[in-house]
Amino acid sequence: MPFWKRLSRPFACGLAALIGFSGIAPVDAAVRDAPQSFSADYAVSIFGLTVARSRFTSHISDRDFQLEGSISSAGIATFFDDTKATTAASGRFSKGTTVPDAYSVSYTYGNKAKKTTLDFKGGSVAKVTNVPPLEKRGADWVPVSAKDLVAVTDPISAVLVRAPSLDRVCRRTIKVFDGEMRADLKLSPVGTGPVDLGAYRGEAAVCSGRFVPVAGYRPGNKSIRYLRDRSQIRITFAQLGQTGVYAPVHATVSTRIGTVTFLARRLEAAQ
Repeated sequence: MPFWKRLSRPFACGLAALIGFSGIAPVDAAVRDAPQSFSADYAVSIFGLTVARSRFTSHISDRDFQLEGSISSAGIATFFDDTKATTAASGRFSKGTTVPDAYSVSYTYGNKAKKTTLDFKGGSVAKVTNVPPLEKRGADWVPVSAKDLVAVTDPISAVLVRAPSLDRVCRRTIKVFDGEMRADLKLSPVGTGPVDLGAYRGEAAVCSGRFVPVAGYRPGNKSIRYLRDRSQIRITFAQLGQTGVYAPVHATVSTRIGTVTFLARRLEAAQ
């Protein structure tokens, strides 16, 4: 399993490596309707050392979105696990919520390659494809049922948040499925703080998060138990340009091996 999956698998459902875009804001209707494109670079670090980098491009209108990106190991992590991945997601905004249509992620590490694709219908998972197929699990595994896949999002669309105001960004539970694991990330407001990222300069919403595994996991797993019972999760969302969309630009997650930090290094309008 690649390094970024080992570090983030239990909470990737909620954080999606901070690559989704979200929100609503009082902007002119003509501006909202016109599709806008943005590019962003993120870094993942632990113990102050960068272990991964990602680059994403988003195309957002008031009605729908498309996201494409790449993730790769970096720094000292390349000595132990050279991983490269590409991912994409698309969907719609409907009645104040994010409704995904399709999601895919392909990654290679060493001489191994894996791919997961999700197809959605009406906001629920209609088809799951894992290549190669998932390994058979033991009797202590919590299986994913059909009801677990109703009204959920993929790991990329997971952090697209529609809210009537900045102080409502964090008042929600994000329900996510990544092709194997189903989990909730329960967000609560902490406050606001200033952000200056070029594409946005102003106040940002700061949320605390609580990780709740639902299915597709082993209850005895120590890492998952730590994330569920002890982990401290903090996420900052900032508005993206004039889209009325908020993007997660910073997050910290405490794990059994240390605190993992996700940070936007660059966020700007793409030409």
